[in-house]
Amino acid sequence: MTMRTTARLFSVALLSLGLITGCASTDEASDEVTAAQAIADAKAANAEARALNYEWRDTGKLIAKAEKALEAGNDEEAIKLANQAKEQATIAVAQAEAENKKFLNSMADESASGASSSASSARGMGGKVSSYSVVRGDNLWNISGKDEVYADPYQWPLIYKTNRDKIKDADLIYPGQVLDIDQNASASEIDAAINHAKTRGAWSLGDTEQSDRDYLAK
Repeated sequence: MTMRTTARLFSVALLSLGLITGCASTDEASDEVTAAQAIADAKAANAEARALNYEWRDTGKLIAKAEKALEAGNDEEAIKLANQAKEQATIAVAQAEAENKKFLNSMADESASGASSSASSARGMGGKVSSYSVVRGDNLWNISGKDEVYADPYQWPLIYKTNRDKIKDADLIYPGQVLDIDQNASASEIDAAINHAKTRGAWSLGDTEQSDRDYLAK
């Protein structure tokens, strides 16, 4: 925090204690308090998204811009940027929770179907597909989690790598795309895919993340 920002916040404290007066100064202080709180809220929301490994790459940049705007005395812009960052982080957390719910539901369904040993045996011996046609609402995570694909959403990078010529951004696939499904991946390839899925880091729609490029290069 710069000396200018520190001084402004000190003035806010004095105003709140009634040690200095002035409507204009009070309004300015109020705006700065609002901006500082908005930035704090955005940081907290983004920290939650980061902890879930679902941080959007742009969110941190927005928070940094909001802090610069606050230091420059542009409280309105700081509030706007901070609120945008918080909204992104909130969406990211919701996405993580939704994907986790899907995973838990798929595990519950698999457990229920696995109650029958014959059904479990049949699933282990066949039913695997070599290609998959994308439908509306699909993403690599839920496709990978399907029994006929990998029955494990964390193996989605295998699909991405197999179809690197068809998929520019792992977070964007389209209805009608026919994706090849590699059912002969080695144990090390599967481990690498799962590790990438769990450690991929921040991402944003429309971009090929550097971590994805590194994974594809292996």
